[in-house]
Amino acid sequence: MSDKEKSVDPATNEIMNLACKGEIETVFDRYEEMEPECGFGQLGVCCKNCVMGPCRIDPFGDGPTTGICGATANTIAARNLVRMVAAGAAAHSDHGRDVAHTLLIASEGKTKGYEIKGEEKLLNLAKEMNVKTDKRKIEEIAHDVAEKCFAEFGQQHGELQFTHRAPKKRQEIWKKFKFTPRGIDREIVEIMHRTNIGVDNDYVNILQQGIRAALGDGWGGSMIATDLQDVLFGMPKPIRAVSNLGVLKADEVNIVVHGHEPTLSDIMVTASQDKELLELAKQKGAKGINLAGICCTANEILMRHGIPIAGNFLQQELAVITGAVDLMLVDVQCVMPALSKLAGCYHTKVVSTSPKAKFPNVEHVEFSEEEALPIAKKIVRMAVENYPKRKKELVNIPKDKMELVAGFTAEYVYHMLGGKYRATYRPLNDAVISGRLRGAVGIVGCNNPKIKHDWAHLELTKALLKKDVLVVTTGCSALASAKAGLLIPEAAKKYAGKGLQEICEAVGCPPVLHMGACVDISRILMVLCNVLSEGGLGEDISDLPVAAAAPEWMSEKAVSIGFYAVASGIYTVLGIPFPILGGKEITDFITDKMENVVGAKFGFEPDPIKAADLIVKHLDAKRKALKLKPVMYGE
Repeated sequence: MSDKEKSVDPATNEIMNLACKGEIETVFDRYEEMEPECGFGQLGVCCKNCVMGPCRIDPFGDGPTTGICGATANTIAARNLVRMVAAGAAAHSDHGRDVAHTLLIASEGKTKGYEIKGEEKLLNLAKEMNVKTDKRKIEEIAHDVAEKCFAEFGQQHGELQFTHRAPKKRQEIWKKFKFTPRGIDREIVEIMHRTNIGVDNDYVNILQQGIRAALGDGWGGSMIATDLQDVLFGMPKPIRAVSNLGVLKADEVNIVVHGHEPTLSDIMVTASQDKELLELAKQKGAKGINLAGICCTANEILMRHGIPIAGNFLQQELAVITGAVDLMLVDVQCVMPALSKLAGCYHTKVVSTSPKAKFPNVEHVEFSEEEALPIAKKIVRMAVENYPKRKKELVNIPKDKMELVAGFTAEYVYHMLGGKYRATYRPLNDAVISGRLRGAVGIVGCNNPKIKHDWAHLELTKALLKKDVLVVTTGCSALASAKAGLLIPEAAKKYAGKGLQEICEAVGCPPVLHMGACVDISRILMVLCNVLSEGGLGEDISDLPVAAAAPEWMSEKAVSIGFYAVASGIYTVLGIPFPILGGKEITDFITDKMENVVGAKFGFEPDPIKAADLIVKHLDAKRKALKLKPVMYGE
């Protein structure tokens, strides 16, 4: 096991060194053991969609040039890619479906622990979805909104409701090329049909269906998840909190929630504050109960309750290795199967909760929304009763922790810029038009052991801030910025260019705005729609001086996100290329010719400084096309 530094985060390196000395395997070790990785897989030219194969295309032309059925490298790469889109879109959209289910049964009074906290958001949704509100109880309105959202999944024709939020010009592009999603589930199923053996063989036609399914994620399932979570759990507002492994406490019961769906983690906040359980913790020798989070479910309770963040994706094992976690509760997505084996080396209880995600040798406490609070209390009790089993000699909590501000939304930006009584996006648009702000970039996505942990996120972010680019962020990228001190207002003076500094000082905001979990990238889409509605910066998202980046992505969800971003008109740079490079024509299409269709394209660049240069060049080209003033403070 290598003791070479795997992260730019000192807390991560501290625990990694501890793991190395104890010969404890982590994701970083498993990555090294896997090298060299399969070259055919990396290039996307292997196919196992039937059992005549698996087939592989030799990218150098010395071996087979087609699969056994005759499929070319471009066909195989396209099929593999859109199957990733299908899986990613399914993951986010199923999340949205579960939230719709929770809202529905909460409206019927069938749950223990949930209430409708975001009434204003609910009423706005009801108006948008043509749900009657006059002389009706809030529960009746919520019921009908939930049913309307459910219908979006099974709809067989027509257009998804929230695609109408997009600018008219963007909607026209989608209609022209038949990209508009008809139903969330329908588009995912059609991908699986088209990529079956002997069906769709034209890589452009295959990609068309991938785009349709991805848009069904971004403007469908993910948007439903975000909006209904705001209805159930309340609208996030800027809130201060603390991040990194140093948030764990040696003298308290530590519970870490990990995964993506906040239906349980949000109720865990209530359960962890229960007086009876707090008293039990004291009886067991603990001073209290400390709740912390990993990954996107952490982002959800961070931005609504200020619950501290223990870390992002590649830190989930390291949290256990601190020896201080009494219970790790997991739901779905980005949960490593290795946790069950690792927990056996410590006193930590790992508890799975979703019927969709069970793990061998892990205790399962099945969650149901109907019994949410009693189940949450049961899990907290398990953690408290496990606290006395903690071995003090194995406890190593890094001191590293950093303050942050999280909880920005498309709605809050109105008040942040214009105040309570003059809510407006005008100052943001004017800052771009005047050249004080070059543009904005969304930096999102996962961590990947192929890239030094957090390094690419932070280098790209800092390089853009220097160029007066406002950064908005979600998911694990947001947590990387949090740990590095980029989510506090003081960061503007240290990292931002003069123009961005002036804006941050006037508004009192950080130069990097935390906008939530990975499903909450839909918030970024709405910010862009609001900017266009304010006027002065074009008619379509593709006109704006904006871009997106996922410098350390690893999940199929990121593929779906990337495609709906590009299909919405946003130039998107990836630190790791899609596994398609063995298909030269499909690679050329999505990194060049796709711009002629949707007004945006992908870029692949592993070096974050070079990626920043590509993005700045793009922003400047968009500014020039809009005939905006030069950037106010130099290059």
